Amino acid sequence: MDIALLAHEKFPDEAKTALGILRYSDDTVVAVLDRDSPDTRVHDTVPDVQDAPIVASIDEVESYDALVIGIAPIGGGFDDTWRDDVRTALKAGKDVISGLHYFLEDDEEFAQLADEHGADIWDVRKPHDDLTVAQGIADSVDAEVILTVGTDCSVGKMTVSLELARAAQERGIDAEFIPTGQTGIMIEGWGNPVDRVVSDFTAGAVEEMILEKGNDHDYLFVEGQGTIIHPAYSAVTCGILHGSMADKLVLCHAAGREAIHGYESFALPDFSTYRQLYEDLARPVHETEVVAGALNTRSIAEDEDAQAAVDDFADAIDAPATDPVRFDPDTILDEVL
Repeated sequence: MDIALLAHEKFPDEAKTALGILRYSDDTVVAVLDRDSPDTRVHDTVPDVQDAPIVASIDEVESYDALVIGIAPIGGGFDDTWRDDVRTALKAGKDVISGLHYFLEDDEEFAQLADEHGADIWDVRKPHDDLTVAQGIADSVDAEVILTVGTDCSVGKMTVSLELARAAQERGIDAEFIPTGQTGIMIEGWGNPVDRVVSDFTAGAVEEMILEKGNDHDYLFVEGQGTIIHPAYSAVTCGILHGSMADKLVLCHAAGREAIHGYESFALPDFSTYRQLYEDLARPVHETEVVAGALNTRSIAEDEDAQAAVDDFADAIDAPATDPVRFDPDTILDEVL
């Protein structure tokens, strides 16, 4: 499918959905919408993903099948300055895919336009109706379950899970990625958006996916969300930890991050604190341990400096570590396998 990605004023640094799709989706990205950098290209700033032209509006895109909202601001709200682009796509009979908490299919104007022009709206963050509480049986599956956990939001948990799953598959290992957030669901075409699920059902939503896939594969790589110390999102993190009953954890961090993103008055604790917190919290439900670390070194220009930061991170968490995008993922893949 040919898609256009809406990422106004946020590309690339604050458009993690757009970047995830550019890096991992099988869809062809024909354009990125960003009013701040028209007449440039994706490879001007992000050379290791699909390339595409960056344009100011959807009016400049000649041929596409769907418009995808490629940004997810804190709170998942809809910016009304995007309305013209969404309206134009729907009037052209193009599908619109959104990972916002604001459901476009409940927007009266958008719903009417979709109906009139034969377009579909897919609100990725709308969970299905049959979710329920966890039974505490995710550990009954045959697969080994590996969960990425983080020091903060937006440190690369989805990226690390996908990198490890795909690296395992390239070795001929039967591995599957378990998507828990909007970007992973867009990439894979299935999954439960756990940050939109009723809190009582969060662990159950994760368990449901583990039970669905766990006897068909040898390894499941579960996409983590948030961080256990987050003042807003810790409940989601705990729900995934308990619902997945993970056998092993990979701790993810962004180099240079010292405070919670968007909540800068909350400083990040020492790395050793995270290891103890995650392992102690998991233990009463299912014993697990942090066996490896993944460091997002995108903010570091030189490879030599990035490798030094990885080495320091590995020492701090007392486990093997790497940046699986910048360097080889095998260092941590060997550990989790």
